Amino acid sequence: SRLLGLKSHDCHTLMQQLLPVAIRSVLEKPERYAITRLCFFFNAICAKTVDVSKLDKLEEDVVFTLCLLEKYFPPSFFDIMVHLVVHLVREVRLCGPVYFRWMYRYMKVLKGYFQNRTRPEGCIAERYIAEEAVEFCTQHLSDVSTVGVPSSQKMGVSKPLSGCTATYDPHQDCLSKFRKRTKWLQDKHNSTFIQWLRFKVQSELEEDNHGVSENLRWLAAGPNMAVPLYRNYLIKGIKFNIKAQDDVRTTQNSGVYLLAHTMQVASAKDKKPILSNMGFYGVIQEIWDLDYQKFTIPVFRCDWIDSSGLVVDELGFTLVDLSKIGHRNYQFVLASQVKQIFFVDDRCIVVGR
Repeated sequence: SRLLGLKSHDCHTLMQQLLPVAIRSVLEKPERYAITRLCFFFNAICAKTVDVSKLDKLEEDVVFTLCLLEKYFPPSFFDIMVHLVVHLVREVRLCGPVYFRWMYRYMKVLKGYFQNRTRPEGCIAERYIAEEAVEFCTQHLSDVSTVGVPSSQKMGVSKPLSGCTATYDPHQDCLSKFRKRTKWLQDKHNSTFIQWLRFKVQSELEEDNHGVSENLRWLAAGPNMAVPLYRNYLIKGIKFNIKAQDDVRTTQNSGVYLLAHTMQVASAKDKKPILSNMGFYGVIQEIWDLDYQKFTIPVFRCDWIDSSGLVVDELGFTLVDLSKIGHRNYQFVLASQVKQIFFVDDRCIVVGR
């Protein structure tokens, strides 16, 4: 079968995301290794954020990748377009991220400008000038509701608390007097914070302190004990399903990934734990919607994969053993904190590669 009618961006998506997975059980390791390196290279330079300090290493890698391609593919495969890949890193260094210079999105907008098929350039130029003039005028008419010009997405939106970092935690300050290990203090903080918050808010209210916000009062009071459960949930334009829902469908929307800044200890006797970023892979089992009367907070109950079930191979693929479930005491996570991921069966294990 052949794929027809694909745009350039469709080909990029296939090459950067799907092709490395598709060839894992098809080609031999040398050829698979060379093609996967090329796919990962395009995935790196097309990312939303580019680390300038890694561009030199990226340029060296693409040269080595092209040498591997010349080693395993016939000379007829190489034309001028293949060798132009070595200049892409220099282009990123001079012009910035690639997605700022992509035209595939804006081309559709320009094609919709012209009505006269015999004079497309003139229609595009006139429509573009008219649109620029209208948008310029709307900057001086901020109090007027415009027609045809979308409002700013930042209007009326405050900065979320999830983007903040706590600099002072009075509850942990109270626990520090116990002179225990850091791991014990962290576990005690997790298990007693709700009771402490409820008592703290009640004390502030008895002193007639108006500094307690209404949302904080409802949080301290706790959610309604009758919790509704959902089979799927839509948040940030992304649909999440529970595992039982995915089992009867051909689609998959139950995989999640959480990047958390958490405490890592080598053992229960470790006296010097470290705080660092750690990734967690899981599968949604239940979707809860906590009702605090004035607002609701969706949370996911997930089966998180134990760290012993995670392996990163030499090509950078993360291999996850879904049968190794861990972190059973910390299954819940806010729906706004996770990213959706997809799990694919690794055929290489079946064929012994």
